[in-house]
Amino acid sequence: MKQVKVFVEKAEFGYSAYMEEAGLDYGCNGEGKTVEEAIEDFRKAYDDIRLYYQRHNKPFEEIHYEFFYDTASFLQEYVKAFSLAGLERITGVNQTQLGHYLHGRSKPSRKTVARIQKGVRNFAHDLLSVQFA
Repeated sequence: MKQVKVFVEKAEFGYSAYMEEAGLDYGCNGEGKTVEEAIEDFRKAYDDIRLYYQRHNKPFEEIHYEFFYDTASFLQEYVKAFSLAGLERITGVNQTQLGHYLHGRSKPSRKTVARIQKGVRNFAHDLLSVQFA
């Protein structure tokens, strides 16, 4: 089964989720006011395309898809949970620079994206190990 990336990005009226070019006979996308709505809309669009192909007796290539945020969209979505100062502590990336990414004034390098991702994942891992008495 082909692996396909689905990118989640901030859009003018909310968020969008769209497939990378994967050499398929179809493509699909989703939109919503929130990330969750955009992802759900994408899943529905994928199911609708599959049903369309079945109804018309056309071969349908199933895919396995994973969702990926661009850095600005991640920051915009999670600014409600993390302050930039907190993200600086988690990732080691200066909060002023994070602000530039958040507002689209600059884009992080691959190295910085990896650093942010590693810091967030380590933090999530730490949270998962917390137990309350």
